Amino acid sequence: MINAEELKACCAAAYGNDAVAMVLGESYHPGGLQLSRRLAERTGLRSGHRVVDVASGRGSSARMLAADYDVTVDGVELGEDALRTARDETERAGLRAKVRFHAGDAESLPLPGATFDVVMCECALCTFPDKPSAATEFARVLRPGGRVGISDVTVSGGELGDELATLGAWVACLADARSPEGYREILAQAGLAVVHTERHDDAIRRMVEQIDARIRLLRMTSFGQLHRAGVDVDAVLRSCALAREAVSDGVIGYALLVAEKPG
Repeated sequence: MINAEELKACCAAAYGNDAVAMVLGESYHPGGLQLSRRLAERTGLRSGHRVVDVASGRGSSARMLAADYDVTVDGVELGEDALRTARDETERAGLRAKVRFHAGDAESLPLPGATFDVVMCECALCTFPDKPSAATEFARVLRPGGRVGISDVTVSGGELGDELATLGAWVACLADARSPEGYREILAQAGLAVVHTERHDDAIRRMVEQIDARIRLLRMTSFGQLHRAGVDVDAVLRSCALAREAVSDGVIGYALLVAEKPG
């Protein structure tokens, strides 16, 4: 049985790893910043809003939101390496006045209640061991009438094979992903009513293909760096093949959901 605290630490460490950045690029979720913008627009984000970016990683979405939408963003991230990078990159971008990052857990956000207009959580809710507590925290920090925007991996219509239900697959956003209806229920239990849903299965298909292609290239050009970072290239390629098949079969997908806190 995977211990929840160990799982959180493993996820945080994995997404702070430079090898992960090599494979995934600037944005660590399907659809990249283009889908982040779509999610922001579906939440009704506008100038002057206060935003929470939950599991903010290295801060690429937070910086984009501040620069493109004239909002202030509080990012919350558990991983120390990712936090350090996020703060350094934000300083270099000249956005320190509009973006700040906090060390914290999504299941206990270090932020005041009823304060924020929008909460965004991209490709992360699926990895949280206690999803209902995280959703309750989303609702707590939102002001009445505020919205939460989630984009996440979905698993429905079948069972994941054993190799896609491992700790590594959990870190890769697969092992505990839910169906869109499952996420809707979790949000509803926290008092958040889903007002908009979109499917973006092509985004995860493209990301799997991108990871496969990059790993194959890095195996030829930077194998030593991957090896030192503890990346099992063959295992990643096997997982990509299995994930690609699961996407084609409609078992794995990607969805965008927007929910509202009652006013």
